[in-house]
Amino acid sequence: MVMIERTIGRAAEQAGVGVETIRFYERRGLIKQPARPRNGGYRSYDDSVIERVRFIRQAQELGFSLHEIAELLSLQANPDTDCRDIRARALRKREDVNEKIAQLQRIREALDELIASCPGGGALRSCTIMDALTQPSLEASKLRPFRSRSQNRRGAMKGRKVKTATFKIEGMHCDGCAETIKALATTMPGVHAADVSFNDGRARILCEPKSINEDELVKAVESSGRFRVTAR
Repeated sequence: MVMIERTIGRAAEQAGVGVETIRFYERRGLIKQPARPRNGGYRSYDDSVIERVRFIRQAQELGFSLHEIAELLSLQANPDTDCRDIRARALRKREDVNEKIAQLQRIREALDELIASCPGGGALRSCTIMDALTQPSLEASKLRPFRSRSQNRRGAMKGRKVKTATFKIEGMHCDGCAETIKALATTMPGVHAADVSFNDGRARILCEPKSINEDELVKAVESSGRFRVTAR
């Protein structure tokens, strides 16, 4: 079989990603950067890079983090790997997805209740949604059901290493947008708190690096399609 070699631009095009994506994967150690030719010129990327990028992208679409994907790639390269190891990881990921689905259903039910109670017109002071959001009891009555099992476990995580991830975000038009981003971030397992400023256009998220990485946080923030992370 003849291996076709190509520039990074051509490799990115055939893999269906941008050049920066391949470079990012190289920095994360998911793809080995080809050596530069001794006589100069461009690095050459062969078919194996295309296959690896497609594998990474498809695994990400299934919800696997880059850390988990690195583990899958290690298992793939190990001739002693048993299929049951891969299946176990898929089962754990499905459990995570089920938790998120249940959590979103609880959020939808709470929103349905708020919307149903709204008169749908009149002065702002008569808006039951705004009134409910300003009540101190909302956290106890509405937000507590949103806590997933992963979030409940965070109370027992004292002493674990945490860091603050900072993002520049486009698409916010008001403080309500900032609150929406905060909600998107804090529903993720491994996130302890989020501070989002509409005026600064920035989000500061306190999280556990071992539980969630910045790529997953970016994906959560951008999941609504309304916001875009422009800088880290």
